[in-house]
Amino acid sequence: MLTTVTATDLDDQRIDRVVPLITPALLRHELPLGTTAADTVRRGRETVVRVLDGADDRLLVIAGPCSVHDPAATLDYAEHLVAMADRFADDLLIVMRVYFEKARTAGGWKGFINDPYLDSTGDINHGLRVARDLLLELAERGLPAACEWLGTTIPAYLADTVSWGAIGARTVESQNHRMLASGLSMPVGFQNRRDGDISVAVDAICAAAARHVVPGVDPGGLPAILHTAGNPDCHLVLRGGGSAPNHNPAAVRAALTTLQNAGLPRRVVIDAGHDNSHGDHHRQPLVADQIAEQLRAGQRGIVGVILASNLYAGRQDLRLDQPLIYGQSVTDACIDITTTQKVLRTLAMATAARRRLGKRMP
Repeated sequence: MLTTVTATDLDDQRIDRVVPLITPALLRHELPLGTTAADTVRRGRETVVRVLDGADDRLLVIAGPCSVHDPAATLDYAEHLVAMADRFADDLLIVMRVYFEKARTAGGWKGFINDPYLDSTGDINHGLRVARDLLLELAERGLPAACEWLGTTIPAYLADTVSWGAIGARTVESQNHRMLASGLSMPVGFQNRRDGDISVAVDAICAAAARHVVPGVDPGGLPAILHTAGNPDCHLVLRGGGSAPNHNPAAVRAALTTLQNAGLPRRVVIDAGHDNSHGDHHRQPLVADQIAEQLRAGQRGIVGVILASNLYAGRQDLRLDQPLIYGQSVTDACIDITTTQKVLRTLAMATAARRRLGKRMP
């Protein structure tokens, strides 16, 4: 006969405390998606897919802070971006980068959802509420949003407000994130690995297009088995790697060939930051110029660009003993709003020139 023993010394030995987590259903009830916001999300997703598929010949531009840490400054930035989205609407589809989670290699601030008070108190319930409220506000203003998905449970709380998702370079090899993407109702970009290897991201795109059976949670927060349908709208994001860029014509052509050989659409989104700019925000406009040259030459495989942009340029350290500079990043350095407008104008003019050329680059 089997004897059951409750051994309290074998479990939770390294859990300091347990705090109840709000359920996705309750958060969505408290902060519901209204009709106008839902239309923004739906239209954003549909239009992004049209750009990815080439049915819309505009360029997708995902612009915004490296990571959100101040909702007020984020809304201030959004006001500028809405105006630019209208100004360049003929040539650019602008989606706002609203990243609430920050992947870390060796410690540091993990992002607004994890630590909304920026003081390591870890009030995730508050972080989720403010994050959802912010995304709803952006959608009400007609601005589609982009988020990087790091925690695999977070989309249950926020995904209905998001038009484009990203899987980062640190998680692109994760089977859980590939299965997550296969069930998301939005286009998802997979970054190449941090060492520059793109084959892992290509494998991830193939995996995310397939069906999966995934353990997860239902909207009520209960454990559930999720059967995904597969996501055909996943694509490659070139972000450089190993301190080397991969936004140049040769690297882009090689990436498009690799995608084609894998039976995937020939399309890439290029991140103007990270190793493509050697981590130097001053170089982002130079990267954008080089991308624009390829667009003017007729390269239709480039379907989008990502810009790290904020109200003010540069970055600042996150310190509790002094006030933060309003509108400046606390993670990776960003270009300022004036530079962003100049970069967008350059990309818009190049996209218009590509349209006039009307042919695919070999």
